[in-house]
Parts: sequence; structure tokens; C-alpha cells
Amino acid sequence: MEYFISIRRLGFHVSILLSILSATCVLAEDHAATPPRGWNSYDSYGWIISEEDFLANAEAVAQKLSGSGYEYVVVDYLWYRKRQPGVTMHSRGFDNIDFWGRVVPDPDRWPSCRNGKGFTDIAQKVHDMGLKFGIHVMRGISTQAFDANSPIHDSIKGGAYIEGGRQCLGAGRAFLRSLYSQYRDWGVDFVKHDCVFGDDFSLDEITYVSQVLAELDRPIIYSLSPGTHVTPEKARQINGLVNMYRITADDWDTWGDVEAHFDVTRDLNVAGLTGAAGLMGKSWPDLDMLPLGWLTDPEAGEGPHRQTRLTLDEQKTQMTLWAMAKSPLMFGGDMKNLDDTTLGIITNPTVLNINSFSSNNKEVMLTFGSRLTRHGNGRRMLSIKYPELIGDEGYKPDFALTTCGDLNAYGWTVEANDEHFDKICWKDGAFCLYRRNSSTPADNGAPFLLSASRSDEFCLDASSRKKLTAGETKSSSFSTCEGSANQMWEYHGNGTLVSSYSGLCAVVKKPESPFQPAAKSLTEGVREWIATGADGPISEVYAAFFNLNEVGIYIEAKVSDITGVLPAEFHRDTSDVMDEWGNRYWAKQTKVSAEIGPHGCALLVLRDPPQH
Repeated sequence: MEYFISIRRLGFHVSILLSILSATCVLAEDHAATPPRGWNSYDSYGWIISEEDFLANAEAVAQKLSGSGYEYVVVDYLWYRKRQPGVTMHSRGFDNIDFWGRVVPDPDRWPSCRNGKGFTDIAQKVHDMGLKFGIHVMRGISTQAFDANSPIHDSIKGGAYIEGGRQCLGAGRAFLRSLYSQYRDWGVDFVKHDCVFGDDFSLDEITYVSQVLAELDRPIIYSLSPGTHVTPEKARQINGLVNMYRITADDWDTWGDVEAHFDVTRDLNVAGLTGAAGLMGKSWPDLDMLPLGWLTDPEAGEGPHRQTRLTLDEQKTQMTLWAMAKSPLMFGGDMKNLDDTTLGIITNPTVLNINSFSSNNKEVMLTFGSRLTRHGNGRRMLSIKYPELIGDEGYKPDFALTTCGDLNAYGWTVEANDEHFDKICWKDGAFCLYRRNSSTPADNGAPFLLSASRSDEFCLDASSRKKLTAGETKSSSFSTCEGSANQMWEYHGNGTLVSSYSGLCAVVKKPESPFQPAAKSLTEGVREWIATGADGPISEVYAAFFNLNEVGIYIEAKVSDITGVLPAEFHRDTSDVMDEWGNRYWAKQTKVSAEIGPHGCALLVLRDPPQH
């Protein structure tokens, strides 16, 4: 017997009914080969964007940004909701749907979409501007369609979907296939799929949507948006299925939102998820829109009415981090009121070149030398070296080994961190290491590696030579994690950290002359990302220093230290240096330096043939 399947019988969320499928995609490196760029309506218009405002912004993108590679214009949240007095983004019962339960543009806000045309005319106008058209969609089925108990369209056979038996799995697939076939028919080039990632993770729906898109005769960029932060583990599960995925919840124009991206960006980059295999091309972790220029507020219910709250330094920091991490660049400000300063930031040629074509991109573990002094001009000096480490209280830790009977050895504690790492801290928590490569409890005596941070590649050595004796004074050091015997440690419940290699216990000592108290906040708040340029007669190295502190700093580092963490072909002792944001140039330098304001950054470009 055959059964007519309605949306109410299908259920509220399609994803509940879909099995986990294996998407078979033919990869083509020209599909999202570099991080996509464009404009998104949400930061400046919220959910109330109209056809008139959207097309005006698209025209401005074509005139002002398309020459810099910005090609997508995306209608964000609730383009199908009726805009009436009292209606908000949380209202129920005001969505426009077609006979088959698929949401369609609100005809009052989108007049050209009447008579079943959907976004067809809008997409064509966007294409005529030389741009590509995108939309935001939610997971599953709208509550409006569920309440209406709409039939499901069979996009293969036509008419209502009919299924033999009472299994609804096929109906769920039929609904998604109908939905994305409709987007194809409209001329959509980009789909931002919300609430299927993060806490709402639905691999079922992601997998089937990617399969449908791969089968369509129109390439569509597939982007995921989360309700919360995304872990590397979840991101790995969608390899091959999407072209973009957001890694954080909504980012607005506050410094806290920008700062929150540093750790999660680093972790995803270390996990190798930047430019990984994606739907018919590559996949890029998305840091969310760039909330610069003229904006609105979340849930404000009105269009752009204020300037970004980020300072000029904070705007440059955000743009630089997005570029170094190779995030898609989706500008969120009102294009109709784009000022020259904002235009200069989002179209900086060097920054855009880094975003598209750089390689070897990573955050570098920064450590600080033994100097932190105030000069006559009031500047603070941080001398940067590799690959040493600094403690949380601002002192460079002095590791030593002693007999485990020494009362001074009883000072280590375990702080549970997450399922993959435990923090093992010395005494008052001023200095911590991360336990790696062991799924057993830290206090059962099983050996493990200790790294400087969760994503760090340097592990604590008991000795760079043979066994140390308790009478020797040579400190332990950090070297590349190899799992060798002298890198293995055991934590004992009595508070000792024992070297599996020597049987001696580790202790941490403060130097006799610790840094000034101000060192703690300064050293914790300095980050560096590094990358290399495209191949050519002149090999470029990019070094971005970020100051997350509330005070300005002055940084200094050797060219050889900066390039020493890169492949050998980029090593050098001297280089011509360009300070991109400071617009300054120095020839044949052995050191680089820069003053960086609060929440600011220095983007240094080293341009010289590599020295062999």
C-alpha cells in the first residue's frame, strides 16, 4: 500500500529521520579553492532587509568591492517572515510558505518574488552585476509548514511525494531534495545553513544536503553556522561535506567577541582543518562576518543606525586575524554608507593576498626573554625568542630534577580540562603544562607527554642528554614532541611529577630576579601568527603580532627567530621589512620591531630572497 506523506507525519525536524549517509562528491579544486569573500545583510539589517536595500547594497559591492574579490551577496535570516507591527524574529505563524511547505520570500519586502518566482529575479539581477547570490536557511522544516501539514513535493517524479509502507526516512530526504532543487532553480550560488552545527549538530542533515548539492547541475557553496563554538572533533566529521563552517556563535562589534576567536582559531588550524577537503572543492573555517562600518544591533528591528564600536586598532586586528587564519571574508556593514577608512581596511591588498594565497599559516608559540624594562620614553620592551616558555606570573620557569624524596618535589596538582587534556600545574597554578596522549587518569602512574599548551608541538624533556642526576643543575627544556623516553612523565597522587627516563622528580623554580608585575598581563596577551607567500623570485614571510592587552606594548624579535619556525627555504638572518598597517619600510634588518596599541596588531612583511 502506498501512503501520502505530509509534513506533519514526517515530523518537526527532518534531521531526526535521516540516516547517516556517505556523501560521494567529485572534488574540484576550483570550487572554493580560496576562502570566499562577500557581503552579508545581517550585521546591518538584521532580519528586516528588503529587496530595495538588498539590491542597493549589492550594487555597491559590485562597484566598490568586486575588484578586491568580494563576489557573494547573501540575504541572511528570515527573508520569508512578514514584517508587521509586533512581529519579531521569535514570532510564530508569520512565515510565508508555498503549497509544499517550503519557505518563500515575503512578498511585501520582496515584490519581485510574487507569483511563485521566489528569488529568481533577484538572483538574475545579482548575476547581471557580476556577483553571486546567497541565502540563509534554517535546519529541518519551518513551524509554519508543520502547522499547515503541507504535502511534500517529489522533485524527481513531480507532484506529491508518495511512499510505500509507513517509513518516513524517504520523505525526509524528498523534502530536502525538493528544498535545494528549488534553490537551484532560483539561481542561488551560496547557502548558509544554520542550527545544524555546534550544540545543534546534525550530521544526518548535513550529509544528505551535501549529497543533494553534489548531484545538482549548479555549483552551490555550502556553509554551516553554529549556535555555539565548534570543536575540532566536530569539524573533522564534516570534512568533504561543506565549503565553509562557522566556528563561533554570532560575532558582533565588541572586543570580547574578537578576542574569543584567537584560541578556537588556533586549535582548528593545528588540527589541519584550514583548506581541508570540502564539497566539490575545499572547506574553510569561518570566523563570522566582519562587523565594521555602519551597523544595527541584534534584534533591533531596524536597519543600520550606528558606527561599529570597535576601535580602529581592533578593526585592523580582526581583519588581520581573519586573513592569517584564512577565514572567509564576509563584510557586514551597510554598503550604502561605506566610509573610506573601512573600505581601506577590508580591501588592503597585502591582507587579501595573505587570505587567499598564503601558506604555512599557524600561530607560533611566543616566549619572552629575560628583559622587560621601561625606557625613558615609557615604552615596554618584550624580547621574543623561540621555543622557550614563560609562566603565568610573568617569569621564565626554571625546571630542575631532584630526588623524589625531596620535600620540594611535592608541588604538582591535576586540573581536569577536557576529555583529551589535563592541566598539570605547579603549586599555586602559576605555571601549567598539558597532559597528552593518554586516556587513563593522570594519577594512575601511566606515562604521558607534557606540552606547553593544548595545541603546542613542544614537549617537556627530562634532559637533552643522558640521565640527569639529582646533583646536576641543568634544567629541563622543551623540544618537538616525539614520544621519546626522556619526554615521558608520570604523575603520582602524592603531588610529584616523575621522569620515566631518570626516575627523578621535576620542580619549578622562580629566577632570583622575576619580571616586573606588569609582565603577567602583557605576556599573556601577545600572540603571533606567521605565514609564507606564494612562490616567486622574492619569497615573502608574513608575521602578525597581536596585542590583546589593555595597554600599548613595544615588541622586538630577530628575523632569524621569526623565520626559523618555517621550512628551510624561508630561513634568513636579514630581510627588508614592511610594516603594513604602519606604512613604514626598513631595508636589510636583522631585527623587527613595532609599537602596538591596546587590542592592536602589527603586520610585518619580510621581503627578500631566502638566504641559503
